[in-house]
Amino acid sequence: MSGQVQEKAILVELEAPAAAREPGRRERLRAAPVLLGGLGIGGFVLLWFLGTDVLAPAASFVRRFSPIATMASFGTLVRGTDLLVHIGVSLERVLAGLACAIVVGVPLGLAVGSYRPLDTATSPVFQLLRMISPLSWMPIAIMVFGLGDNAIIFLLAFAATWPILLNTAAGVRALDQRWLQLARSLAATRREILIHIVLPGVMDHVLTGVRLAIGISWIVLVPCEMLGVSSGLGYLVLDTRDRLAYSELMAVVLVIGITGFALDSAARGLLWLWRRA
Repeated sequence: MSGQVQEKAILVELEAPAAAREPGRRERLRAAPVLLGGLGIGGFVLLWFLGTDVLAPAASFVRRFSPIATMASFGTLVRGTDLLVHIGVSLERVLAGLACAIVVGVPLGLAVGSYRPLDTATSPVFQLLRMISPLSWMPIAIMVFGLGDNAIIFLLAFAATWPILLNTAAGVRALDQRWLQLARSLAATRREILIHIVLPGVMDHVLTGVRLAIGISWIVLVPCEMLGVSSGLGYLVLDTRDRLAYSELMAVVLVIGITGFALDSAARGLLWLWRRA
């Protein structure tokens, strides 16, 4: 009897996860991405320093974009109040464009994914429009909406609609048809099927489309804000260039990258929370 108990104890020990036998391993695994990411950023900064402060000639124009001068200008920008205003204006425009894209893209994606004839009829048009750069619509947007936020929001919404629409349609097509058949057999209405089966089933795809849309909108935003507005990060890039403040220009570029990274991280976090729910 005691032999059987010992045998079970050995089996339990062998089956225990490695993380339980090595208490520090789980912490090391969690810290590894942070350390590797830090090493990547450090390597990038080192290459930046070598390219501007070490390898470039002393009188070279490239030295004006030195990371040392950029960090000094970055500190000055962060301590000021204007930077937060410009970031807030840019975020408002991106969120407004994203909201318009969701309102248009999700219903269209549900319709296209649900009805094959509609998908066949609209696919060539959608693919054609999707391949046109949103910046190509700038003159038309200005003529229709005038200079200002409305034209920018239109361009951002146009850019963000396609990933949301296409991902939503793909989510509808990926739904397990047995769920829909079961709901119909229980006499569920179309509204009930949409709310309780279709929308939860495609939400993963919708959030993935939203994350892609945020990235595209943030890229399109900067050139859009260089035209006819007096606020925003794109305007700030243009302003620093006109003032020949090159280190400040690089600091603004750094702010754009950090803010965009934060937006993408928020979208990834939202997708992670949904998958765990």
